[in-house]
Amino acid sequence: MKRPLLILLVALISLPCLAEEKHSDEAPKIIGKVERRSPKLDRLIAPDTKIELLAEGFEWSEGPIWSSRENALLFSDVPENKVYRWCSKKGLSTFMKFSGYTGVVPKKGGIGSNGLAVDRNGDLILCQQGNRRLARLNSKGRIEPIVETFEDKHFNSPNDLVVARNGDIYFTDPPYGLPGKHDDPAKELPYAGVFHHSHKGETRLIIADLTFPNGIALSPNEKTLYVAVSDPSSTRLMAYDVKRDRSVANGRVFFDAQALSEAGGVGLCDGLKVDKKGNVFLTGPGGVLILSSKGEHLGTLSTGEKIANVAWGDDGKTLYMTSDMYLCRIKTKTSGL
Repeated sequence: MKRPLLILLVALISLPCLAEEKHSDEAPKIIGKVERRSPKLDRLIAPDTKIELLAEGFEWSEGPIWSSRENALLFSDVPENKVYRWCSKKGLSTFMKFSGYTGVVPKKGGIGSNGLAVDRNGDLILCQQGNRRLARLNSKGRIEPIVETFEDKHFNSPNDLVVARNGDIYFTDPPYGLPGKHDDPAKELPYAGVFHHSHKGETRLIIADLTFPNGIALSPNEKTLYVAVSDPSSTRLMAYDVKRDRSVANGRVFFDAQALSEAGGVGLCDGLKVDKKGNVFLTGPGGVLILSSKGEHLGTLSTGEKIANVAWGDDGKTLYMTSDMYLCRIKTKTSGL
């Protein structure tokens, strides 16, 4: 199966942020609010903690990840086909152009990179929606494909991923990057799958019965895989037991967010991260839904806009949020994985 001609040049614009950062004395702009549903939230988010607005003007910000190599946050703007970098010393800069689609034929829509991750070597891994593959940006600034097809068929549009400690990658493949989604004529796989790609290079389909699998994360002990489902008719967070062979079993609803959506909450279950104690920070109807390790809804971080995904950065106690046209952050008392 032939692939379209690709432009392999990647534009890396700015230099890494230095470790010795001097923070500005200018007070940050405050946005949104913290909604507390349980006093247990005080253990994770201190009372009176505010959400800070760091940058704005994006088409649809997504996929944040902290890069120790860059000493900065990296995140996607999917329609703009870019990865941005933000650090407190230099602020916002373009890190990478053609982040998700490198073909010579212009395309519109969800073409850029979506979810980002960092592997054990510190290299950036990208879910390239337009190119319909996973790819790696190596330390020399070159893009290397990781996996492009499954059973000789193109993926729909890889959306989000998580890297296990042994280097294995779990990723979701909904059809959001295809203009017609499930009915798009370019769709080659008969399902929207969740895949496991081993560090040895083998790819397996592990979940095939979800309509719109989206964000994905592992529990601290890596015995549970979480998958967010952004189906408007049944938005929820699923949990699966991870077996010894890295496949999954015993799928069950960890948190049903449909009632929040029907009550007017903006957004659907999208991205998520897990802290060191197993609490889940899930973007969903109303903002970032903070869930205990047992699935209790402790509170919500609301910016007033849809929040696509989150990531811890800095010292591990700063939660960054990509929220539609905004990049925001909030200080936490807990630490991310």
